[in-house]
Amino acid sequence: QVQLMESGGGLVQAGGSLRLSCAASGSIFRINVSGWYRQAPGNQRELVATITSGDSTNYADSVKGRFTISRDNAKNTVYLEMNSLKPEDTAVYYCQIVALRYSNDYAGRYWGQGTQVTVSS
Repeated sequence: QVQLMESGGGLVQAGGSLRLSCAASGSIFRINVSGWYRQAPGNQRELVATITSGDSTNYADSVKGRFTISRDNAKNTVYLEMNSLKPEDTAVYYCQIVALRYSNDYAGRYWGQGTQVTVSS
């Protein structure tokens, strides 16, 4: 089993910062891609940022220059540093990893439970 535990969400004023963390545990052989997604009420879940095992990053246009994704391989943890937050960043943020549980496993997608980020104006 693979479990993801997110933390760091909360309430912040516009212009403020938050740092989200997502720690993966359980049977993990290798994490290929780690990412953050978000879903606001009434909206579909959307990509925020991803980082590959080779440290290539990808960001949604709406967060470029404000958010930074990073990871700590030793801790199987991925982070999302969010600066200059805007009310439209308000959403539930979900962590996702694409990982193998053992060497000849098929890559599977695993999701965290989500953490609420609320940005007040």
